[in-house]
Amino acid sequence: MARTKVKEPFPGAYYVAGAITIGLMLLFIALGASLPPGVAGFLVAFVLGLTVNPRYVPFFLAAAVFSALMGFLGQEPQVAWGGVGLFLSQLIVRRYIRE
Repeated sequence: MARTKVKEPFPGAYYVAGAITIGLMLLFIALGASLPPGVAGFLVAFVLGLTVNPRYVPFFLAAAVFSALMGFLGQEPQVAWGGVGLFLSQLIVRRYIRE
């Protein structure tokens, strides 16, 4: 069985998508470095959590609960609020994103 090559929507589309992805990652690194730890943890985990494949939502929900519990118990605001942000993003993915 021969593999068929996936045609790009336009020439260089994958390079443009890669550049946009790297640019967004750099933006979130800069935002995360300039904000208070709790806000940065929430923002980064929430936005990255929106990119999760819906099939893996239960695992990310478990990781979010564990992260939030350990963060609050250990008084680590970035980890704690990151867990809360990840949890909320997974609820959105579960509700609105289809496989």
